[in-house]
Amino acid sequence: MTNIEEIWKDVPGHEGLYRISNLGRVKSLRYKGYSVARILRISVDPHGYQMICLTKDKEKRTKKIHKLVAIAFLGHEPCGHKLVVNHKDLNKLNNNLSNLELVSSRINGNKKHLPHSIEYTGVSWNKKDRNYECKIMVKGVSVYLGRFKNEIDAHYAYENKLKSLQ
Repeated sequence: MTNIEEIWKDVPGHEGLYRISNLGRVKSLRYKGYSVARILRISVDPHGYQMICLTKDKEKRTKKIHKLVAIAFLGHEPCGHKLVVNHKDLNKLNNNLSNLELVSSRINGNKKHLPHSIEYTGVSWNKKDRNYECKIMVKGVSVYLGRFKNEIDAHYAYENKLKSLQ
């Protein structure tokens, strides 16, 4: 097993207060007013992502760990829904730099990387209603395109909507 060197960088916007590592750990450079570095406890949000509460100027902000790693190490600049941080192995708890990549929200949402997924972007199987559904993201908003008896019809609906947007 190869040991990965842990590299620390300042958390952008919190320089001198907090650091994030390439392994997804966060440390406070000051703890309760003392100049003592301390690894912080990370919690998990309702969607399964690790998060941390950072304080600056008596104001608390909750940040997702994978986004902090991407900002510090990949130079990611949050830009709404254009580029998002993807976990390559689909494990939301694995915030190791080697597991993160920047992708478009369309690629991140196509679910082709999931096992047993539909072949077409924007198409999914509704198990409850036993039909195919189609959605497309337009300027960060999910637009529902309907239900279909087969995935080909759903795919054509998606393609037609995509063409109309260009």
